[in-house]
Amino acid sequence: MPSLTARRAILIAFVIALSPVWGAALASPASTSSAAADGATQRLTLENDTTSHTLEVEVVDTPAGRAQGLMERDSLPPKAGMLFLYAHEQSGANAFWMYRTRIPLDIAFLGGDGEIRALETMSPCRAASSGECPVYPAGAPFRAALEVNAGYFKAHGVSVGDRVDLSPWIGER
Repeated sequence: MPSLTARRAILIAFVIALSPVWGAALASPASTSSAAADGATQRLTLENDTTSHTLEVEVVDTPAGRAQGLMERDSLPPKAGMLFLYAHEQSGANAFWMYRTRIPLDIAFLGGDGEIRALETMSPCRAASSGECPVYPAGAPFRAALEVNAGYFKAHGVSVGDRVDLSPWIGER
């Protein structure tokens, strides 16, 4: 079995090799019914069997907005987050990373119908090189991803199968 360094090098080479493909696939913004600019703050409702939660989220649907994400932020308000939208369903092998992200985050990978398909908790990466940061693959196909402060989902009883109302942005419901 290859060493950890060799596996990281292979993963980085894979990401670099696919970046033109991903760039082409992601070049067009997700079709949205609200004409909000990348990064505009909007309300989002998260629902489970017993309750619903409202978050104020920054919505990003361009490659540049998604690449920047929550990098270089020192904090995130308790009921805030970032919603990443994609024009097409993404492979479960696609991953997020925490390079230059200073705050721990939870991420929910969402189907086009708003169902939470996977949850992860991601730790900040203070490495000098992006190649030294871990990646967090979705593990399931997704059309959107929601990042919030680490611990939010557990504290609010949010789990796989719960729903996020994506109807303001994605018309698949």
